[in-house]
Amino acid sequence: MSLGMLQSAVLIPPLNMVPLTIAGLALARRWPRLGRAMVAVGLGGLVLLSVPLVSLSLLRALEAGLPLAPPPGQPPGAIVVLSAEDLLSDPGAILAGVDAGPMTLARLRAGALLHRRTGLPLLVTGGVLQDRRPPVAETMALALQRDFGMTARFIEPRSIDTWENAAFSAELLRAAGIGSVYVVTDGWHLRRALIAFRRFGIAATAAPVTLRPPPEMPDALIPRIGAWLDSYFALHEWIGCAYYALR
Repeated sequence: MSLGMLQSAVLIPPLNMVPLTIAGLALARRWPRLGRAMVAVGLGGLVLLSVPLVSLSLLRALEAGLPLAPPPGQPPGAIVVLSAEDLLSDPGAILAGVDAGPMTLARLRAGALLHRRTGLPLLVTGGVLQDRRPPVAETMALALQRDFGMTARFIEPRSIDTWENAAFSAELLRAAGIGSVYVVTDGWHLRRALIAFRRFGIAATAAPVTLRPPPEMPDALIPRIGAWLDSYFALHEWIGCAYYALR
């Protein structure tokens, strides 16, 4: 686990609710009121963030009001596909070795569809996630060629986060005379990504892979393990948006 991943695990709910609860139990004997309060917050947070109605509402709020139409007079000149994760498999599997992970592949698929509709060149962006693995952008370019019969015009292999995705992609785009792009990523990730691209002088139009539908009642009231992951993504993005706005 990288330092950035460790910091996220410690700082962003729901995972940090577990050590908070344990600490509360440890402190309850000496400081009963403080300990009980910490346990209540920890357990309450775990339960609340496991409810799909809560997690989906957090994600849908991130997706609300995205600029889905290009700005007047600034038509996009390229499609930027942001990386997510890669995938490592042992020999013998169909996808042996390093390949695009599920989220990255979904973004590539959306970028390929948008490329067919617009004819705009593709830029893939993402650096090395783990030692002894190639940059994700290179893996994405290979997957584009193999699975979709498309060639990425630009490959940005240095970035390790969304801010650097935007910074290093902007260098390539400006060198090619491009100042406006479609940004392809998950809907909940776009708000933060657009802040970064605009910070580096690129007019960015949202091109979400998917947008979450409204929660279906009463199923959305039943706690689910998957809701914890959705809650983590949502809170990670909200915190990231606030940090990017101040950066």
